[in-house]
Amino acid sequence: MFSFSRNTLFALVLVPLIRINKTKPMEIQHRDNTEKGAFFVRENEQLLAEMSYVWSGDNRIIIDHTEVDPSLKGQGVGKKLFDRVIAFSREKNLKVLPLCPFAKSLFDKDASLNDLL
Repeated sequence: MFSFSRNTLFALVLVPLIRINKTKPMEIQHRDNTEKGAFFVRENEQLLAEMSYVWSGDNRIIIDHTEVDPSLKGQGVGKKLFDRVIAFSREKNLKVLPLCPFAKSLFDKDASLNDLL
């Protein structure tokens, strides 16, 4: 049987969720117009985070930029955006060219992603 203090349990519950404020979970949205696309977080019409890509043919995307608002610093938002791009790429059987330095650094750290390159 596991034993957790109240603070520990609270931390375990919040780890999987990134919150913009204390009550509302962040929603990662996706847009794509067949030439370019992005996974992004928007609240109150303000763009707070975005990982953008452009299409290179029918089966490859190029991640070209990642930006996260300073208000979300340290919450792992960039990594969550990256994870969504990876899931999208696997679902659509796409290859990925990470030109964005942030995305490239994540590819460099995880050999399990090499099949997408």
